[in-house]
Amino acid sequence: MDLPVMPPVQPMLAKSVKGIPDPAKFEGGLSFEPKWDGFRCLVFKDGDEVELTSRNTKPLTRYFPEVVTAAREQLPDRCVLDGELFVTSGSRLEFETLQERIHPAASRITMLSGKTPASFVAFDLLALGDVDLTGRPFAERRTELEQALGGLTGPMYLTRTTLDPDEAERWFEQFEGAGLDGVVAKPMAAPYQQNARTMLKIKHARTADVVVAGYRLHKNSTEERPLLGSLLLGLYDDGKLQHIGVAASFTEARRAELVSELQPLVCDIADHPWGEWQEWAVANPDRVPGTQSRWSNGKDLSFTPLRPELVLEVGYEHMEGRRFRHTAQFKNWRPDRDPESCGYEQLDEPVSYDLTKVLGVEKF
Repeated sequence: MDLPVMPPVQPMLAKSVKGIPDPAKFEGGLSFEPKWDGFRCLVFKDGDEVELTSRNTKPLTRYFPEVVTAAREQLPDRCVLDGELFVTSGSRLEFETLQERIHPAASRITMLSGKTPASFVAFDLLALGDVDLTGRPFAERRTELEQALGGLTGPMYLTRTTLDPDEAERWFEQFEGAGLDGVVAKPMAAPYQQNARTMLKIKHARTADVVVAGYRLHKNSTEERPLLGSLLLGLYDDGKLQHIGVAASFTEARRAELVSELQPLVCDIADHPWGEWQEWAVANPDRVPGTQSRWSNGKDLSFTPLRPELVLEVGYEHMEGRRFRHTAQFKNWRPDRDPESCGYEQLDEPVSYDLTKVLGVEKF
């Protein structure tokens, strides 16, 4: 492979902002596009040679043979693209299914490439033919990208863009129903800067009252100075406490205080609502706490069970199935709330939206 931009490449990143920004405040304005919720992926193609790399420059090629085949058939002969790998379920993105595609067994990779095939959506062009485009403004890169990838109908796609902030606002509200993560704004005059947060991302922000069901110690915790790493959170569903995620945004001083403050609530796992899971030693669909998976890398996932008597308010972005997609952010303690009143019905559910409308195609 001999391209004007060669791996490893660290993709350009985005910083969070609140609300759709005003394009007039940026040189050349802003281009808005959907924020995809998949695996960030750079595609390097030189003839029949195709390499896929992740956000942290690790190879993804062997896990997505169907995407490699599609790249050979549908992309320009020599190019470097920045985009996202995704898997769909019905008419929306399905991140959990995408995670299952990273597997060590070649036989399972082959099976899943047919059963849950991935697609790729491109949103930037780093090189085309013998030309390195990274130093050019995004406006020029986008024009080249549209000319190079126009007309794709899958499994390789070109993301939509708009210069209209009102349209971006509508996308922000509607596209979440198809499993997307928000909206990205790109300065039209900006070059492609590796590992620099020059883009802007606007993500959904929500709150929920959840039950504290346990905690894990921090990696820097010692016997002399125990430090809390994360709080394990739950919500009630038909009288049963379900694991919904973790909260972990605390200062070191607060981590030490919390371990001490929570000691009166420590209980035996046999007396805990999650006691039925204590003998499990394999990954499971509900990702119950304390169990291992191929994503754990051998980490100690054991936890200290707590009587479910405390309620706190957390901030979260969106759900992945019945769990928070990302680590929740601690907001406030809620001593006024009865733990058993904290259920799933309080969570904001986005209105369903067809992913084909986001991509501008008739079907997958």
